[in-house]
Amino acid sequence: MAELVVVAGLGLLGGSMAKALKRYTDCQVFGWNRTACVAERALAEGAIDGIADDAVLSRCDLLIPVLYPEATIGFLKRVIPQMKRGAQVVDLVGVKTAVVEAVTPVALAHGVRYTGGHPMAGLAKAGYERAFSDLFQGASMILVPTPATAEGDIDALGALFRQVGFQRIKVCDPQTHDRMIAHTSQLAHVVSNSYVKSPVSPQYVGFTGGSYKDMTRIACLNEQVWKELFLLNREALLPEIDQLLSHMTQMRDAIAAGDSDRLEDILRRGREAKERIDALNPDQPSE
Repeated sequence: MAELVVVAGLGLLGGSMAKALKRYTDCQVFGWNRTACVAERALAEGAIDGIADDAVLSRCDLLIPVLYPEATIGFLKRVIPQMKRGAQVVDLVGVKTAVVEAVTPVALAHGVRYTGGHPMAGLAKAGYERAFSDLFQGASMILVPTPATAEGDIDALGALFRQVGFQRIKVCDPQTHDRMIAHTSQLAHVVSNSYVKSPVSPQYVGFTGGSYKDMTRIACLNEQVWKELFLLNREALLPEIDQLLSHMTQMRDAIAAGDSDRLEDILRRGREAKERIDALNPDQPSE
């Protein structure tokens, strides 16, 4: 696999990826970060072997950008023309169609292999200070082939990501990725961000089991990142929000009308849906 890897963006995910590559592979790992002091800290701590500049980027075998979505697109449009032909790029942005459509033509024009990626791992709060090498243990990595993906790249990348701890490699097209992530991730953040704004939330102590913490944990999002993710994926996310609002309106109306039978039916259908989901995925229950 790659000998010289550059991880661009040393936040929680990028910092953890650099640390995991250092710990679990034989790759030489360089880091790049917009704020130089973060890269300097990573170097001092041994998380990377060096700080990448344009000269390193031009000769690296694999570039893994872990930046904000729009910043990733801009970074790759600038850097790919400098990279050697046959080098490889795997971005780790949480939306794929917009990034793949922007980056693929540049990669093809300069003979650089390009595949989309999305690690299904993270913490509620981000930052290099929380990065650790075992963040990806047991997690799933989504790989999205593009017209600039070469034969054998998916297998080789899958092997590399398994080395750093990923248990499952899921391969799909950009549209499937964005549709599924709109439901499994982005909608959950929409709900959590909305839920925690209740005026009674600050008085939660003593009134909670696990459900309140489960619902509010991901409200601690990075709004600069998530606004880009939501807007770039709005074609997939808006139908999910509309469907959720429809279901919640049905429940609200039944409660307002005091319609016991209708409310029981709504709740039963939700329970049965959850049971069907888990029956279809016995090795990976969604709870």
